[in-house]
Amino acid sequence: MFTSKTKYPTDSFSKNRVGKATKSKKGSFRESSRSKRAEHSSPRSQSTGSAPVTPNLTSAIITLCVGREQRLFAAHEDVLCHSPFFQAACRGQFFESSSKRIDLPDDEPEVFSSVLEYLYKGDYYPRLEFDKRRHSWALEDGHAGQAVNEAVVMLNGAYPILKDTVIYCTAEKYGLEELKRLALRKQGLQSGVQCSTILTSARYAYANTPDSDSKLRAHYLALIVRSRQTFKRSGTMQSEMEAGGKLFFDLFVAMVNHMDDLAASKR
Repeated sequence: MFTSKTKYPTDSFSKNRVGKATKSKKGSFRESSRSKRAEHSSPRSQSTGSAPVTPNLTSAIITLCVGREQRLFAAHEDVLCHSPFFQAACRGQFFESSSKRIDLPDDEPEVFSSVLEYLYKGDYYPRLEFDKRRHSWALEDGHAGQAVNEAVVMLNGAYPILKDTVIYCTAEKYGLEELKRLALRKQGLQSGVQCSTILTSARYAYANTPDSDSKLRAHYLALIVRSRQTFKRSGTMQSEMEAGGKLFFDLFVAMVNHMDDLAASKR
């Protein structure tokens, strides 16, 4: 019987895993989306929820106090304001105060660091690269299929959650739609993830996305359906099913639909 330590199959998260390719054949996620952003007006006049092509580094410096440990970050106001969340925070707070500080006690410093990196650079570590020859995406050389301890964050020091899932949910909070797409694509390239981590991450996704979310939630449902034989033998899956919740009702419906599709295809 598989236990919570059961490893997920190597190709479980994506059909587009590739090996190394020459650097001349690769382009970053930011480069691939640059032409799309150029079609919009200036980020200062129209909030698109995407990172700036050229950050304005002459605006005021904002201090951000993140997490229960109150780790301090600093960022330019114009860069932060590409997020509707921070744009509203700046307008509501800074016109009445000279402190220029935002407190984010419920956010994870490690995750916020990645969000800040994205706002400045259009991506976060490890970068996503596109192999033009193979027409597929991969994490930058040396990090595709990275070790599990590099792909998760320990929320409150208690249990591991896939880092890209937390980034996706944080991007939802901050109104950064392009960052959500980037995080979802990166998560699809992870491998070797334990069943227990997949299930706790799925629960986190359900708890931190609206019911209207059709991307991250669907990703987890499809993920479990595709490898249902592994999860069927998982002790962790049995415990989670007994605990119940909306995740598992949706999973039940997804599995029924999947079985119906298989039956229809054989007719």
